[in-house]
Amino acid sequence: MRTPFRRTRIATALAGLALTLGAGQAWGAAFALAEQAVMGLGNAFAGASATAEDANTVWFNPAGLARLNFPQVEAGINLITPSAKLNNQNSQAAALQPLGGTGGDAGGTAVVPTMYASMAINDEWHVGIGVNAPFGLKTEYDDGWLGRYQALKSEIKTININPAVGWRATKDFWVGAGANYQQFKATLTNNTNYSAALGQGYGQAAAAGLIPAAYVPVLAAATAGLDSYNSMSGDDWAWGWNVGAMYSFNGDANNDPGAGRIGFAYRSKIKYNVAGNVGITNPTPPTLTGALAPLNPVVQQVSATINQTRLYSGSVALDVTMPDTASLSYYQKLSDKWDILGDVTWTGWSSIPELRIVRTSGPAAGAPTVLPENFKNTWRYSLGANYQYTEKVVLRAGVAFDQTPVNSTDLSPRLPDGDRTWLALGTRYKYDQSINFDIGAVYIWVKDPQINSGTLGMTSGVPNSKDLNGIVNGSYTNYVWILAAQMNYRWR
Repeated sequence: MRTPFRRTRIATALAGLALTLGAGQAWGAAFALAEQAVMGLGNAFAGASATAEDANTVWFNPAGLARLNFPQVEAGINLITPSAKLNNQNSQAAALQPLGGTGGDAGGTAVVPTMYASMAINDEWHVGIGVNAPFGLKTEYDDGWLGRYQALKSEIKTININPAVGWRATKDFWVGAGANYQQFKATLTNNTNYSAALGQGYGQAAAAGLIPAAYVPVLAAATAGLDSYNSMSGDDWAWGWNVGAMYSFNGDANNDPGAGRIGFAYRSKIKYNVAGNVGITNPTPPTLTGALAPLNPVVQQVSATINQTRLYSGSVALDVTMPDTASLSYYQKLSDKWDILGDVTWTGWSSIPELRIVRTSGPAAGAPTVLPENFKNTWRYSLGANYQYTEKVVLRAGVAFDQTPVNSTDLSPRLPDGDRTWLALGTRYKYDQSINFDIGAVYIWVKDPQINSGTLGMTSGVPNSKDLNGIVNGSYTNYVWILAAQMNYRWR
């Protein structure tokens, strides 16, 4: 029973992972999390690799560790609330199934923590460590919605452990490097059109002469409306690295008007070899009565074959490479009241041209499923300003434009993505010489993406997936709120 359906079924079982990577939407381009420090959040992360005021420079630019004279620790928490609502236009029901609703609001609040620490070994060498979550998302549609065969729940979590070192090469020039040990975990769910699978099985039974061909549509109608439930989870740990350089001009930018810093930072790609499992729960076909009762053994045999060779639980594997990034930032103190900040960040999303999923157990072991993604590299631009309102209070503001790597052809309901515009506000309160508190808030406008998902098979070149999965056609209304708080403590 090696049919296009089986290849599509394998993709469906793993659709969450593949398509989440292909179309994240909530808080950073694709599925990246920009929210790695509350201090920078208030500026929309303008100047992030040049500020180097706190221990979070471990993540943004390890060279900045060389200017932190006092041991310090900081911890922050981000509450990220995306909203994604489908406006249905011309969606089509899958074969033998009702269309279903629009899925409600697929967004949900996620909690993203960050933790950093730094200290000086001597005047030239400084070290630090950070624990954060560089990638992640969480969305969930209502049961029975019209795109249930392409997505129900999507959740990705990462944990990144990042030790780093900074070296003061000269009075005004510093360099740094770090290692990253990162975990990737995914849990994704969706339905599979079990009735369509039965219909294909009836057709094969008729071709083998087991039943008259005229019985195929009758049996298909008698077993309509049946869904399987698929849940996939997988994880892996992998290594990466980050480096940076920083140049300070016109003196100490913390105190001298006109002084400033330029920073450059690069983070490497990280390749994961994700190993996971697919758990599939199949329905029991109804018992036929009346004139169709003699065909119950055929229905039972077709169902048993599907359960054993098509829709079965087992292990899977996927290799995927997270993108590298490069940032150039600028920070300058215009006066004793005003600072300006800017940043340009490039992300190499083309590291994900496709996803190749492989069954590693059961009858389909070794069979690959290729999902085209065709990600493009992206740019993020941000500008910000700080105002020293009082000796203890700093006010922050920033704007940013964040491109999406996803093209409209490959857009998926897993998480529809669009270009974003950020508006950020924040403040720092200096409680005393040792303790700082930061809060920040961001609203993100997401360009409404158009979606027409399901017109082609989930495997490259396999048409008519709409008969199995339906078509999701329409537009999304998306936005994101972020609220965050952080405390920094330094020993003086």
